[in-house]
Amino acid sequence: MQFGRYFEEFEVGAVYRHWPGKTVTESDDHLFCLLTMNHHPLHLDVHYAETSTQFQRNVVVGNYVYSILLGMSVPDVSGKAIANLEVESLRHTAPTFHGDTIYGETTVLDKRESESKDDRGVVTVQTKGYKQDGTLICVFKRKVMVPKKSHAGPEMPSFPVPRG
Repeated sequence: MQFGRYFEEFEVGAVYRHWPGKTVTESDDHLFCLLTMNHHPLHLDVHYAETSTQFQRNVVVGNYVYSILLGMSVPDVSGKAIANLEVESLRHTAPTFHGDTIYGETTVLDKRESESKDDRGVVTVQTKGYKQDGTLICVFKRKVMVPKKSHAGPEMPSFPVPRG
């Protein structure tokens, strides 16, 4: 199974659909909020959300939605990355609620060889996240530095040698 891509394997215009999706649970959202010290009641307090917000229910914290989509893209996009260089833009376009399932797809927008090192290149991609009903919920654009295949190391350097 391929994990990530080398510079030569990216084609401008290619679209990678990330599967499987991830259904967001209340406990996922609460744990992420608490781990990152985001204690906003919009995400954690059902009574507050029901009585004081436009959606009348808890909204999943946006950074968790972004993190899920970023993680989903790793096997297709950055699994061989040397570095994630930049997130150029990040937009949340619709709310995500507990029980929603998130799906993602990434489009290759651009690629260029590194100006300073001939063993790598920079790939620009845009990832979009959708809910189960097709609603666009998140869009972000980023640059990833990836190695060229001619300079690659072993495919699975951490896989142990079986004994017996």
